[in-house]
Amino acid sequence: MRVWFITGASRGLGRAFAEAALSRGDRVVAAARDMAPLEGLRARHPDTLACVPLDVSNRAAVHEGVDRAVAAFGRLDIVVNNAGAMLYGMVEEATETQIRAHFDVNVLGQIWVTQAVLPHLRAQGSGHILLVTTMGTGGGTASAGLYAAGKSAIDSLGQALAKEVEPFGVKVTIVQPGGYDTGLFTTGTTATTPDPAYDPLRAKLTEMWGDEAGPDPSTAAPVVMRLVDLPDPPLRLIVGSRSFDLVQQMNQARAEEYRAWEHLSRLAPG
Repeated sequence: MRVWFITGASRGLGRAFAEAALSRGDRVVAAARDMAPLEGLRARHPDTLACVPLDVSNRAAVHEGVDRAVAAFGRLDIVVNNAGAMLYGMVEEATETQIRAHFDVNVLGQIWVTQAVLPHLRAQGSGHILLVTTMGTGGGTASAGLYAAGKSAIDSLGQALAKEVEPFGVKVTIVQPGGYDTGLFTTGTTATTPDPAYDPLRAKLTEMWGDEAGPDPSTAAPVVMRLVDLPDPPLRLIVGSRSFDLVQQMNQARAEEYRAWEHLSRLAPG
């Protein structure tokens, strides 16, 4: 019976991971701002589910929440840094308040949780931290540039973190899911005030994306359950067959762009 600590566990991927972990007999500490959606799940798993109200942007609250999680079940084995939000809009349109609030949750929130759990994982000499980013890491899309920027920051952080904690027996995986029906673009979205100058681009994006909500988050859970069972898990894992193909295409396009301008790059000796 391993112990999970999952942020953003009230809906979407976090909720799906919590349900899957509980169904296989593990214990879960579900952390979220809103506890109400978790009441039914807690009633079904009174002995193996603990719920902790948590705003990941509050560093002191994160440390207190992690301490409560350890007190509930005695240890932590798998930490899922999943809490996040969407800031939808063009870079020029976003206000300072919106940008700071977005990075407080999507970037600093993951850092605060990581800092809070590491003393416990180091002390026990084991643990697996999952940093949930996106399949678009490193490939910003118009109107979601700030969201992609935050996820890209976590990707770079994860690379460094994996090297830092390896000597202590702690594993790190950057989990890169595709577009699941998590409510990110509805309840989880803050939108900028549209500037009419970008109306033509918005129309093109709307036509390109369509109305498809994406697969149910529960379809991603089996992948993560297999991931945490691996004795030597990967640093990065794309979650989704279609997402895997899209990432391969993006990487190929980027490689071709580098090669096209290699002659200019090589003019400098550095």
